[in-house]
Amino acid sequence: MLVEEKVQNAWKQRPFIISGPCSAETEEQVMQTAIQLKNTGKVHALRAGIWKPRTRPGSFEGVGTKGLPWLQQARKETGLPLAVEVATAKQVEDALHFGIDILWIGARTTVNPFSVQEVADALRGCKVPVLIKNPINPDLELWVGAVERVAKAGIEQIGLIHRGFSNYGNTDFRNAPMWHLAIEMKRRHADKPMICDPSHICGRRDILQDVAQKSIDLDFDGLIIESHIDPDNAWSDAKQQITPTVLASMIDALQWRSETSNQAEFLNALSKLREQINHIDDELLQLLGQRMKIAEQIGNYKKENNITILQTNRWNEILQKAVSKGEKLNLTKEFITRYFDAVHMESINRQNKVMNNQL
Repeated sequence: MLVEEKVQNAWKQRPFIISGPCSAETEEQVMQTAIQLKNTGKVHALRAGIWKPRTRPGSFEGVGTKGLPWLQQARKETGLPLAVEVATAKQVEDALHFGIDILWIGARTTVNPFSVQEVADALRGCKVPVLIKNPINPDLELWVGAVERVAKAGIEQIGLIHRGFSNYGNTDFRNAPMWHLAIEMKRRHADKPMICDPSHICGRRDILQDVAQKSIDLDFDGLIIESHIDPDNAWSDAKQQITPTVLASMIDALQWRSETSNQAEFLNALSKLREQINHIDDELLQLLGQRMKIAEQIGNYKKENNITILQTNRWNEILQKAVSKGEKLNLTKEFITRYFDAVHMESINRQNKVMNNQL
């Protein structure tokens, strides 16, 4: 079967699994990883970073164009289609010159409309499938805009990659999943495959499977997972990579779910909406928990300085701002007032316990 046919078939099937090293380091490393991934029988496309956008200069930024022939040889040996990240017009040109089968636009590129437009212009007239990662910051419109720019360039096969978002205060993940944003993007683009990137969400191996399973339960269409023959000695993102053998075991352990054909459309839609609510509620609870911890710290300062708990002017300021912002979001004044009254009373109770040594 021709590689182009394999790409088309893999693109249509579910789940669609992409795997390979974070970075192409040496020809031998690329080849051995590709062969081991092929032997698992679980992978539909081989990924490898050729150009690596790093946060600070001086770290490994990829081998560059010289690594593309290594991928070509790996494809010749295994028959696996190739997937590479591109961020500039020159990178698109080089990737296409070496016959890369699938391109993806990374999170650091999606965040910049100028960069996305440059890539889109370079892709104009091409038939290659393009996957678009969410932007680093939790801005859904930037993600939507990137899809629109690539679509206007004439690219017909566009997919989405959810890799999590940078979030101040997040400690559980390298990039907070913020599942509700991915769900909303999936809702807006129901015709496009949504692939989860547990490697970049987690940043570490021990929770990869949990996040992968979560995405499957949310009806994602596939996974892109970093795999390396010697993860501990990888030149980039060592902590989040796994061996092809571990990858195969992980995929086998996942419970792949499908929508039943006898479900009514209404029940299916209702289930997805409720799932969105569940995730948003979880995030609201986390934020409320953080808010109450800050309230306790304020209580300590008030206690040390002999200040009353209730600050009427401050409370009026909070409530007025909330009502004003809520109205712009089509939230009634009554709802906002009741909601913030409850939050305020809990905050007072927490501070009261601090004041009286009950917490």
